[in-house]
Amino acid sequence: MAKIPLQLRPSCCSAQVSSRANVRRCRRFEVALDRATMARSSLEFLALFLAGLLAGEEFVVRFGVRDAIASLDDVAHLQVRQALIVRLRVLVPALFVPALLAGIVATVADGTAPGLGWRCAGVAALVAWLAVTAAGTVPINSAVFDWDPVAPPAGWRVLVDRWERLNTLRCWLALGAFAALLTGVALR
Repeated sequence: MAKIPLQLRPSCCSAQVSSRANVRRCRRFEVALDRATMARSSLEFLALFLAGLLAGEEFVVRFGVRDAIASLDDVAHLQVRQALIVRLRVLVPALFVPALLAGIVATVADGTAPGLGWRCAGVAALVAWLAVTAAGTVPINSAVFDWDPVAPPAGWRVLVDRWERLNTLRCWLALGAFAALLTGVALR
């Protein structure tokens, strides 16, 4: 168990006071403080883990899947894109929502501990990722999902190119969020 700094111990835990009741009270305080520290560390770990998975997913889509899809003929391209939309519209929010919530709670719980600016930057990058997603890629995905791959609308490539640019931004925002949250924890 970690040694509790003297300034955090209640006055009943001073070296001069050694009655059994005070020792028990001090021990309960130390256990409660250890539990709070463990809860905060668990939230930080969860936020980092999920932000890392989100960053990895975005990185793979941007630098792995994108070029492979672009090399397909138009029908296959749209079929693969539609299949990815079906799967990723569940997976990505399942990673993002708890990552954002855990990041916010962990940042608030850490208070003004060293690394606060980095943790806030990580949460801000996740919020920016959400804004780009909600206002940009989600509406495009909804449109693409309804297209007939054999007869897509005229100018469909323009919309897909816009999605690609927005996805590049999302990738860098997710990577930045992960890096900032990681730095914030490392500095604490």
